[in-house]
Formats: sequence, structure tokens, C-alpha cells
Amino acid sequence: MKLPRSSRSLWIATHKARAFPSLQSDLAVDVAVVGGGITGLSTALLLKRAGLSVVVLEAGRVAEGVSGHTTAHITEVFDRGYEDLIADFGLDGARLAAESGKAALARIEAFVHEEAIACDFAKLSAYQYTEDPETVPALEAERVAAVSLGVKVALTHTVPLPFTVAGALRFDRQAQLHPRRYLLALALAIPGGASHVFEHSRVVDVVDGDPCRVVTEKGTVTARDVVVATHAPLQSLLLQPKIAAYRSYVLALRMRPGAAAEPGLFWDTEDPYHYIRWQATDDGPLLVVGGEDHKTGQETDARARFDALLEFASRRFKVASVQYRWSSQVIEPVDGLPYIGPDGGSPHVYVATGFSGTGMTLGTLAAMINSDLILGRQNPWQALYDPARLKLKASIVELVKEGLDFPVHLVKDRLTSAEVSSVAEVAKGEGRIVDIEGEKAAVFRDEHGLLHAVSAVCTHLGCVVAFNNAEGTWDCPCHGSRFGKDGEILNGPAAKPLASRADAAIVRDHTPAASRRNAG
Repeated sequence: MKLPRSSRSLWIATHKARAFPSLQSDLAVDVAVVGGGITGLSTALLLKRAGLSVVVLEAGRVAEGVSGHTTAHITEVFDRGYEDLIADFGLDGARLAAESGKAALARIEAFVHEEAIACDFAKLSAYQYTEDPETVPALEAERVAAVSLGVKVALTHTVPLPFTVAGALRFDRQAQLHPRRYLLALALAIPGGASHVFEHSRVVDVVDGDPCRVVTEKGTVTARDVVVATHAPLQSLLLQPKIAAYRSYVLALRMRPGAAAEPGLFWDTEDPYHYIRWQATDDGPLLVVGGEDHKTGQETDARARFDALLEFASRRFKVASVQYRWSSQVIEPVDGLPYIGPDGGSPHVYVATGFSGTGMTLGTLAAMINSDLILGRQNPWQALYDPARLKLKASIVELVKEGLDFPVHLVKDRLTSAEVSSVAEVAKGEGRIVDIEGEKAAVFRDEHGLLHAVSAVCTHLGCVVAFNNAEGTWDCPCHGSRFGKDGEILNGPAAKPLASRADAAIVRDHTPAASRRNAG
């Protein structure tokens, strides 16, 4: 069974975007929000409703970043297990986490009704299941822990899946939706009354002050407060060692005739785990299956992850074809809970990151907390998610492990030779690290034979990028920045593109003449 040649999200493919203008001049507002995904749009709408003027600055297109590549499981259940939450944050802290997840789910449902959003929103049950009988006692222990926190959950052996499971935890009244339809409706509710949404307006610097300054490529926004809602923080030295970037892979599959499409959200107990849901389309339901996560930039054959995901699905469902494939960025916090609130020594700059695999829920929660803080309201969860926290019991091992990536790769990359000795060895559709005039270059040859050469040194902190053969991108193994074939930024924390090396003679000499003319 063939995979689609190109990566494209189901949500982006099935809902046409409305274009928003780009920032063209300086602007002054009460609050500047950097990022046009679930966190940024939800924050901006809450603040506008409270009477503040806001601007959303999106580097690309609204709802086409990480939020446009989610699978939109809207669930109060965190990736961190309830037993671990209790052990790491205490009974009171874990109870607050459970309450906050439930409140965020309710906020999403409220937005849907308040804005009359047609986004396929549906309430349904969610199941964490296992196919291994030996894992059932662990699920029962999780149930006991969840109940102690006030979470409504049941252990069941009946799950609406077409294969046998040994047991599952069932959480009722969870939800799903079409994320792009939902997010674009939020975006349309923001402009007007001195508030704005701007696309293609990349932020290159955020300067705390009175007022703060948000510098873009075409103008500067001054604001009393700034919310950095870019998934990965742009500049925060406080947060960088406390988060790690992972890629997660998704397939949207057409079933053979007669296959049942039972509603529900499903995820297993494997490592890496898999997650499943159905989505209605004009041509019938599609099965959305995701998983096979790995640290960004640290997989030599990303295509194999899609193959593994297809094999997983084909052994359990009556798969007829693959309609869409895509991947997304997941930011993991070292202690299992996101970081939401003021960014350390910058009292007017607020951050939100570390949502793990529940970004729709936790991005909404971040909007609720940060908007309350900006408005001077008390929020019952702000201390739990404080970016300055350091729960040693929960995070010290992970902090050391994740922190080793940067120095290890920085040293190794400087000592390791290039992958090939000449650009002539780079085949069509491949990317390789090549020494060009004494410097490492990231060289990709497209299907027409045209070479695309950029510096291989990530503009964030100097690690050497690696080629992602599933997406055709250059990914940094240290902090998860991702770049396109011509060096453009796809994911932060990098704020500058990779420098072009296309002018190097060695590249020009190995590019077909027709391609050079077309590129000129």
C-alpha cells in the first residue's frame, strides 16, 4: 500500500483558509500575541472580550502550524499518568491539574457554542487501552489514582475497536472537532475595535519593557504585555533546558467497504504509544492514526515511522488506502506539566509551552491562565504551571538527560566529518551534509535535479541539522528547530533562517543548466 508522496494535513486539505493581511507598519496595542495557533488565538479572543486591544502575529498562515497538524483529541486526560502526577506534585497539585484539564475542555465547548462554530464538535468517550493482559493491573492502579482526584473513570473490557483489547480506562464526555474550522472561527472573531490578526508577520525579537516591543520584519508592535504562544519559546533561556521537541506521525486512512466507524478517542499503553480517532469527510469517514514519536532531528529514517504506523493500522483495521500523511511537533516538559505564565525576569512577557500530546486542551488552558494574569485576576492553577518551578523529584533525571543533547551534539557535530564528500553524491530527493569550502552545508537535490544548499549550522545555538527524509526538512537534534529546503524556519525556537550557500561555485557547477536558469 502506497503512502502519499507529499506530507499534507487532513485539516488543511479539507478546509480552505481565509487570508489575513500582514503587518505593514508600526502599531500600538494593549497586548501582542505571538503565534496564530490554539494558544494564541484563544488568548487573544479572551483578552478582546475583556475590553483590551490585541494583535496576533503569525509567521506563516493562521492554523497551519502545529495546531493545523494535530489530531484534535480534546481530552482532560494528560499524557502524564495520574499516579505519577500524585507522586510528583502531591495530591493537591495533581487534583488541581485534573480540575484544570476539565475546565479547559469546557472552555473549548463554550467557544464552540458562543461563536456558533461549525467544526464537527462532538462529545464522546475516550479510552486508554492495552492489548497486553499483564498491563491491566497498571490500568486499575491508574483508575484508583484518578478517582482519588475526582476524575470520573471506569475500567472496562468492552472497547469499540475491531480488535481484541485486554482492558481499558474509559473517560466519558471528552470531545473531538475539526481543528482548522474551529481555529479559523476564533481568528475571525478577533479583528475590529483596534484589534488585529496578521499573517506572514514573523517576529524576530521580543524586548521586555514599559512598553514591550515586538519586532517583526516589517514593523514594530508596542504593547503593555506580550504572550509568546509559538509552541516552542523564542528566546527563553529559563525554559530551553526544561523542554524537548519530538516528532509525531499521523495517517488518515480510508477503510474497505463494510468496515465500521465507531466513535471514540483511543490511545494505547505502548512506548511509543499510538492514538486513534475517526473523522467525517464529504467522501466518508477516515481513520486517523498517529504515533511512532521520536526526538526531533534524531531519526536517520523518518519514512520508516510512517511505514511502522501503516503496519500497526493494517493489522487492526480493514485499511483500503492512505489518503493523507503528515507529522507534527510535540514539546515535552521534563516534569510532565506545561509551563504557563511570566517568563522569569520578564514580568510583562508570558509564555506557554510543554503541552505534550494534549495541545488542544492545554493550549486552551494556557490562554485561560495567561489572560487572567494579564487582567489582574487570580487564577487557581497559575502556581502549578509557573515556568520558574523546578520539581526536583519529578524532573531532575529528565532535566539531565534532555540537557545532554545540546553539549553532546555540539561537540560531536564539530568532530564528525560530512556525510558525503561532494554534492555530486547527493541523489534526487535526498539531503546530505557536505563540506563546501571548509564549512558544513545542508544540501538537498529536488526531483528536477536542482540543488538547494544552506548552512548546516542551526541559527539557534549552533548544532548541525539533520535531514528528515519523510518531510524533506532540516531538523535540529538539540532543541527541535526545523527548516525548509531553502533554509526557511518551519518550527522554532530558531528566529533566523539557515544562511544560503547556493552561491558557492561547487553547487553551481553541479546544478543542471536549465534548473539554474529557472532558479534565476
